[in-house]
Amino acid sequence: MRKYITFKAILLIGAIFFSNTCSSAGRAALKGGVAKINITPPVGFNLAGFSARVKPSDDIADELYAKTLVLDDGRNTLAIVCTDLVGIPLNITNQIRKIVKEKTGIPQKNILICASHTHYGPLLTERKPADYPLYLPDKSYVQTLINKIAGLVLVAHKNMQEVKIGAAKGVIPEIIYNRRTKKPDGSVKVTWGIPYDASKVTFGPTEPEVCVLRVEDTGGAIIASLVNFACHPTSESIFRDCLYSISADFPGYTMRVVEQIEGGICLFAQGTGGNMAAITRLRERKNPRLQMGKALAGEVLRRLQFVPTTGNVTLRVLKKAFNFPLKPDRIKEGGKNYLTTEIQVFKIGDIYILGLPSEVLVEIGLEIKSKAGIDNLFIISISNDYTDYICHDQAYEEGGYESESSNLARGAGEIMISEALNLINGIR
Repeated sequence: MRKYITFKAILLIGAIFFSNTCSSAGRAALKGGVAKINITPPVGFNLAGFSARVKPSDDIADELYAKTLVLDDGRNTLAIVCTDLVGIPLNITNQIRKIVKEKTGIPQKNILICASHTHYGPLLTERKPADYPLYLPDKSYVQTLINKIAGLVLVAHKNMQEVKIGAAKGVIPEIIYNRRTKKPDGSVKVTWGIPYDASKVTFGPTEPEVCVLRVEDTGGAIIASLVNFACHPTSESIFRDCLYSISADFPGYTMRVVEQIEGGICLFAQGTGGNMAAITRLRERKNPRLQMGKALAGEVLRRLQFVPTTGNVTLRVLKKAFNFPLKPDRIKEGGKNYLTTEIQVFKIGDIYILGLPSEVLVEIGLEIKSKAGIDNLFIISISNDYTDYICHDQAYEEGGYESESSNLARGAGEIMISEALNLINGIR
């Protein structure tokens, strides 16, 4: 009897080992494809980002691009698209998703489209008052943009190859500050540049973390990298002539430096930088976009050198629609009292990419990271939708530009934190 049990146990162990070996050997190799396309509008287009503008664009300081990374583990395919734009509303995102699904088969929920939030890119949606010429987008450009981005994903999907992927983190605290500064009476003001009244205000928290993704071919050469950093791409003073010049701002320079040194295509994804400003935003600075771009690129290049990579990963995706309540005085007559938007999370092995809509204040991002407890968590704001500032509860108490200008009611930030953590926990 004892011999029989021993022999049976050996057979069982052997079967389990054989099954696991076959499962691992049978898993498809991770594949990835990358592509980029120029999306720079002609001079003379209306720009988004600053209400101080009184005329259309009159120059091009540097080109704007859309870039994509497509990944496939043999069962799931996902696409990340990063653009040099101020933001992309959900209706445009969904038009792109629909075309991509028709052309490639990638499920619409598996496509994330984000914007760097440069304030020197083209206006994509109509602003109020709609009869003011500078608040009207060029419809032909918007349609061309939709087709370009959809085609971009198609190209990357078509040219996938076996890849390995990995993530690393760095820090660069010296180039950012929290522009929501607190006065002695506890109220908040926006400090547009420092040192400015620095002795009379208290600065809020920052997120100095730089998250870096490395995608390499089987020979170890980088085909794509992704930079996730929280800071408004408004490194230039608005008092300069560049106010009417098209530019990707500092993210454009960062990506260019990384591509020149490491090769491949570098993507930039905005973090929760709703109240994060560039330290260079002063009138007397010379070429602050380049300063910021090179400084950030230096930290990215440093971290890219020692990223452990693997092709043994599985891909998972979750996406959820949810509602934000509107302030009572922002509800249109007969209209809804809420705003519907979405969040999205990608799981790439042990790497998590969380896509949040609109401009998210840094305190919200820090809270999500703290409660999620994940080493490799990329939080990408201005993903898939661009509507408003997302502020935490304290910001409504303190006042200030972001919470006062937002259409969303108090509690919006806490809703986002809860929804994000639920989605992350649902995909672990």
